Amino acid sequence: MVQQTEFSLPPFKRGFHLITDIVKDNLPDLPQTGVMHLFIKHTSAGICINENSAAEVLSDFNTFFNKLVPEGSELYEHSEEGKDDMPAHIKSVLTGTSLQIPISGKRINLGTWQGIYLCEFRNNGGSRKLVVSIVS
Repeated sequence: MVQQTEFSLPPFKRGFHLITDIVKDNLPDLPQTGVMHLFIKHTSAGICINENSAAEVLSDFNTFFNKLVPEGSELYEHSEEGKDDMPAHIKSVLTGTSLQIPISGKRINLGTWQGIYLCEFRNNGGSRKLVVSIVS
């Protein structure tokens, strides 16, 4: 059986934002076991699972991604939507746009130090839409 729901995140500033609780609050009743597929419907933001305890990790992510994929590079042809747009598309390819998380005991089964993150790569990305599919 497959259940599916879609919801919107509030706008977040550029950076990496822990959204685990927001995702959990928008989930339907979960089966005893299964898989949750989470998909972000955007090309300039991503989602990932990573460290949910040390704030320095998020700061280091920002530093690394901005150095790896800088704004204003002469390499980019696509530029109509602002300096942050093309780098945001490249960064979203690096983080990905979907996750699969096991469900055990009617709960998503993340590790002790794992959290779900919105990776907002635009300066003013606005609200982001997520689709959750539950397979049991």
